[in-house]
Amino acid sequence: MQRLNFTRFALLFLLMTFLMVVMSCTPEDDPIQTEKSLVKDYDASVPLQWHQLFLEIDRYSPGYRPPAAARLLAYTNLAAYEAAVPGMPEYNSLVYEFPGLSLPSIDAGKQYNWPICVSTAYANMFRYFYPHIRVSDAYKITALEDKLLDEYGATLALDVLERSKQFGFEVAQAVFAYSETDTHGHEAYANPRPASYHPPVTGPNGEKLWQPTFPDYTPALFPYWGKVRPFAMNEADIVSRPPLPYSEDPASLFYQQANETRFIVNLANFTTQWVAEFWSDDFFELTFEPAGRQIAIANILVQQDDISMDRAMELYAKMGMALADAGIAVWNSKYIYNVRRPIEYIREVMEPGWNTILNNPLNSIHGLTPEFPAYPSGHSGFGGAGSAVMAEIFGNTHPFTDNCHQNRTEFNGAPRSFNTILEAGVENAYSRLDLGVHFRMDCDEGIRLGYLAATRVNAMPWYK
Repeated sequence: MQRLNFTRFALLFLLMTFLMVVMSCTPEDDPIQTEKSLVKDYDASVPLQWHQLFLEIDRYSPGYRPPAAARLLAYTNLAAYEAAVPGMPEYNSLVYEFPGLSLPSIDAGKQYNWPICVSTAYANMFRYFYPHIRVSDAYKITALEDKLLDEYGATLALDVLERSKQFGFEVAQAVFAYSETDTHGHEAYANPRPASYHPPVTGPNGEKLWQPTFPDYTPALFPYWGKVRPFAMNEADIVSRPPLPYSEDPASLFYQQANETRFIVNLANFTTQWVAEFWSDDFFELTFEPAGRQIAIANILVQQDDISMDRAMELYAKMGMALADAGIAVWNSKYIYNVRRPIEYIREVMEPGWNTILNNPLNSIHGLTPEFPAYPSGHSGFGGAGSAVMAEIFGNTHPFTDNCHQNRTEFNGAPRSFNTILEAGVENAYSRLDLGVHFRMDCDEGIRLGYLAATRVNAMPWYK
């Protein structure tokens, strides 16, 4: 009887000891997380929501017109990617691609919540890059950060929550500090039209060069942007091929390209007007700018395909860098060649009183032209870069409908459908002919530079 009682006591003691050990363990004591321990275990909701908010802020952020907005996207998404990559075992950190960038490390064996790491990085990068936005938009940053903290952090242990927030914050700090070392790009949004720049009037062969254009004669936008540090393109990449030689001879190729733009505008119909306005995105406070337009399309595809979070982090990081590099290459080349805009040439050489069909519905000014030289086209560069990255991620044979302007009333924002992603990029690129603000050579070279930017970014060592 005593032996039986002793056996029962021993079994009870062992059971109590086992229960105490189990109950005292916390998730962080086990370095192998079995439930959503990797970034790919989550959907793309967090990066998608931050990019939806980006489009709201982009529309009203002073100074962040192209190409500055593309640069913001690049650094912001680099930070978000690096805040997630410790939980993405198939991917590499890109820290060694950027000399001077120093990043924090995670605590090995400790638990992190990757959505909170990423959301915290986005929130802080937005605050760093947008110190001057409307108070209502600044509140939206905090509101989204708090919403996602509640969503992903409500059931977390306090130490896991704080550790995740701290890592995202430290990554954002490090990437923004790296941005500060790019003196030509960092905070250039604060002075987008520097008074120190005076555009040359004539070129080396006496050709007439770009000057601020009718009807508003706005000074040059970002004339020194070619000095901004690229992410993947090299020094030779950011100089475009030379444009056609300037000529006023009716037999010259330059004259013929100007005549093509003139005829396209003069013969405009419902479809060409629709295409021109659909891709315009030219006006501050009316829509997001052209780099943002590529993000709007990416958001549509992310939702349509319901991709995992790790693929979304790759997508947005590549998009940001390719758009930034395309902007650098295009703007660098614009101010090397200083090619006149069609409106200057056509009015002087062909048809006095000719106008573009770029009209600002906010102030009712008609016949506008963007405030920088024509060659190469910025829209074409962004369209080429964005579509090439998206085609690489989603596959080019991917029909979709661009409905990002479907509720606009100031212009025809009716959705347009495309059989492939690259098809949309090409239509974007050459819509500038329909609008009357570019020559065909501008669009040809712009989209080439955009494709090159995407090629360089896609070739970076993303995968192990």
